[in-house]
Amino acid sequence: MQQRNIQETQACNPLTEALSRIGDKWTIQIVMELEPAPKRFSQLQRAVGGISQKMLTLTLRGLERDGLVTRTVYPTKPPSVEYALTDLGEEMVVPVRALGGWVIENLPRIASARQRFDAESGSGASGGCR
Repeated sequence: MQQRNIQETQACNPLTEALSRIGDKWTIQIVMELEPAPKRFSQLQRAVGGISQKMLTLTLRGLERDGLVTRTVYPTKPPSVEYALTDLGEEMVVPVRALGGWVIENLPRIASARQRFDAESGSGASGGCR
């Protein structure tokens, strides 16, 4: 491998890591739940259907590490923990909303393309929401 290619690959690692965090199964749902107001852990778990306690914990830690979410512990008995978006997390909401709008606008075209593909390939795969 040429030196230039190695440097380009190494420069992509932080980008790949950040995109992996943002594009994982739960991050966008959690960020959008926190967008209107901070929430406690249990509120988030109820709001994000299907997420396990362990996965919510891991995702929130990753979001906190990446500077998108803050975690505040209140000295109550038992301790109360609240999660909120940082300024960086709030900035992320803007492109996420734009992408969501694009998807909604283009769902009929996506569905049509899937039908054509499945008909041509003989595949019965469906890409419905889970």
